[in-house]
This record gives sequence, C-alpha cells and structure tokens, in this order.
Amino acid sequence: MPNTEIGRLAARRWRVALGLTAAMLAVYFGFILLVAFAKPLMGSPVAGHLTLGILLGVLVIVAAWLLTWIYVRWANRHYDAAVRDLSGPAS
Repeated sequence: MPNTEIGRLAARRWRVALGLTAAMLAVYFGFILLVAFAKPLMGSPVAGHLTLGILLGVLVIVAAWLLTWIYVRWANRHYDAAVRDLSGPAS
C-alpha cells in the first residue's frame, strides 16, 4: 500500500508544479505577445516617464517570485509533511 500513497503524493506534486508552470508561462508569454503585437499600448505612459511596458515587466518578475513562494510554501506545509508521514518514525 505505501506505493499507492507515494504515487498519489507524486501525482499531487506534479499537478501543483504543472499548474504553477502553466501560470508562469501564461504571464511570460502574455507579456511577450503584448510587446510583439501591442507596441503602442506598451509604450503608453502610466505615470510620468513610467510606461505600461515597464510596469508589466516588473509585474512579470514579481509574478515569478510570487509563484515560487507559493510552491515553496505548499511544499513546506503539505509535501514535506506527507513525505515525513510516509517515511515512518525517525530512527
């Protein structure tokens, strides 16, 4: 039976990782597509000399940090605890 639990845990980790990867790809490629096909929009000023493109570029970096933080928090709270439970008592 432990193999079944390990399989479920591995599948759950893959689902979380793939979901976060898909989110990062959507953010990144969305930004790239805006740069490629909406240059006037990306060059429009937001405040002073700050353009929408610069602002969205910073938000892409913040999104990467945020998604990494989400994964680390999930792994620390759920995945590591489940691995500890499956490995049994410490010797």
